[in-house]
Amino acid sequence: MQKLRIAYATGVTPGKWMDRFQERYPNMELKAWRHDEGPILDLLAAEEADAVFVRYRGESPKDHTRHVIPLYEELEVVCAGKDHEVEYYDESIAAETVAEFPQLDLADYPESVGGVATAMEVVASGAQVLRVPQSIARLFARKDVVVRFIDNGEPTQVGIAWPTSMEDTALLEEFIGIVRGRGANSSRQASVRNQEQKAKRINDKAKFEAKTKALAAAKRKKELAKKQARSNGGKPGKAGGAKGRKKR
Repeated sequence: MQKLRIAYATGVTPGKWMDRFQERYPNMELKAWRHDEGPILDLLAAEEADAVFVRYRGESPKDHTRHVIPLYEELEVVCAGKDHEVEYYDESIAAETVAEFPQLDLADYPESVGGVATAMEVVASGAQVLRVPQSIARLFARKDVVVRFIDNGEPTQVGIAWPTSMEDTALLEEFIGIVRGRGANSSRQASVRNQEQKAKRINDKAKFEAKTKALAAAKRKKELAKKQARSNGGKPGKAGGAKGRKKR
């Protein structure tokens, strides 16, 4: 059984894509997991994953060792405890204002001490605010924490990455096609392209065979006409040839 291993960054929700892939390819084994700590791209270098959903800011992490296709952008939000000044802003708050508050750094909260969940507890206490992509704020939402969009914040990109050294990419191409919204019958899907190419080869072969038979039939007809002409002592189509002409 073929297998596809997919890791995704915290906050990314690839469930619908996984479900569609399994519906189309029920005999394929799909292993997916959330990667919460450490650079997710390292999983590709270590050959622990076939592809990863990576979050990045600024330039694409694409290089000679990996392909990266950007998928969508995430807006930045600020998380703060109830009754914090942030709560009194309706929907968004200026980045300059957010910068004035004591900031919490997620790097100080690795998974060994509880990760984002623990950081949100500190935020709920009102001691500091936390700037994160909206998807992470939604994943770790708490009733005692408020969230507001940051005007002129720093958006992040989510993309799918896979190693350039991968030899057999057919299955992965199918998955990427699903992620990018291609239907099962889309001509851009690898499986559909393969079917179309196979059909074209069969059609081309049938045309070649038909043409070969037609040429062979025409050749036989021509040879038969020559044979009849020789037997009649004249040219093809002139019964009796010169000897068959009447004298005046």
